[in-house]
Amino acid sequence: MRASCAPRKAPLRRPERLASSGRFAWVLLLAPLLLLPTSSDACDDPPRFVSMKPQGTLKPSYSPGEQILYECRLGFQPTTPGQVPALVCQDNNTWSSLQEACKRRQCPTLGDPTNGQVMLVNGSTEFGSQAHYVCNNGYYLLGTSISYCDISGTGVNWSDNPPTCEKILCQPPQEIQNGKYTNSHKEVFEYNEVVTYSCDPSNGPDEYSLVGESKLTCIGNDEWSSQPPQCKVVKCVYPAIEHGTIVSGFGPKYYYKATVVLKCNEGFNLHGNSIVVCGETSTWEPELPKCIKGDPPRPTEASPPSGAEGLGAGYIVLIIVALLALDYCSACTAVFADKGRKGNQNVTVHTVLFPYRKAECSATYTTYQDKAATPTE
Repeated sequence: MRASCAPRKAPLRRPERLASSGRFAWVLLLAPLLLLPTSSDACDDPPRFVSMKPQGTLKPSYSPGEQILYECRLGFQPTTPGQVPALVCQDNNTWSSLQEACKRRQCPTLGDPTNGQVMLVNGSTEFGSQAHYVCNNGYYLLGTSISYCDISGTGVNWSDNPPTCEKILCQPPQEIQNGKYTNSHKEVFEYNEVVTYSCDPSNGPDEYSLVGESKLTCIGNDEWSSQPPQCKVVKCVYPAIEHGTIVSGFGPKYYYKATVVLKCNEGFNLHGNSIVVCGETSTWEPELPKCIKGDPPRPTEASPPSGAEGLGAGYIVLIIVALLALDYCSACTAVFADKGRKGNQNVTVHTVLFPYRKAECSATYTTYQDKAATPTE
């Protein structure tokens, strides 16, 4: 029995993986092409302008040869009357060039108010401008200080009516107890007019003190420079301090703003201010000082000179000492020399110079006789 075995052929497999990878490669190649802008036979959105806008409603797209008519926005008017600006979609699908064909409208001319003036911020009255009003000295502004050239209907006009400048006047200032002010009979005070307050005489043992500003000035419409003062008794106690005394400012009574200078007795140190003032609350300001027993503070020792200044001072001292020593030695030498001449003696003078001390001199005498004058034996 014979058996034969023929080799089996493997079935062909579809290159699915290869086909799949091939399709992916084609997608990668085509992707850039899909991202490229596609050509169109229409113009893009038209440009925008500050002073102009398209008439009517814009279409989604415009073909070559179509145009868009423009008109001026509110607050603007045509630069050339009767001209209608337009954009045209050209054959290359781009819009034709177009310049701004509208200009800003002008608001009415403004005049200066009586007793004041108007200032134009940018120097013109065109749409968007501002006008600032100010009054002369002695007058106040009644109304709006800033006006704007703004849209009004189909045109432009100023946002507010011009203000007026009224004269500054003040009602009489407030009356005070125990006091009065000048010109109290007047019902109206003008700008910069001044009133002066003063206190009445006191019926009691202590006089009134005027606390606050004595002069008030009319600085604005019914506005004074400060609050009125007060007239009241302000009296401080006698400024006695233990182990101390008054240097100046003696008085039987100490009223408002009385000033006293204090000092401590010998052997005591002052803690606090030596000058005190009687304040409006009838207390000394600052509070009275204290005198505390103790040694007086040691004077600070002067530090020795340093640098070039110290060297210069040292040289000067050395020069002075040297001159003094030379003066003493020269006198000593002169004395010995004189004795030598008179006694016919040899004199040897030794001069010793010691810094910062007097000169010391010494001499050695050697006697001799003249042979010619000596008798022979």
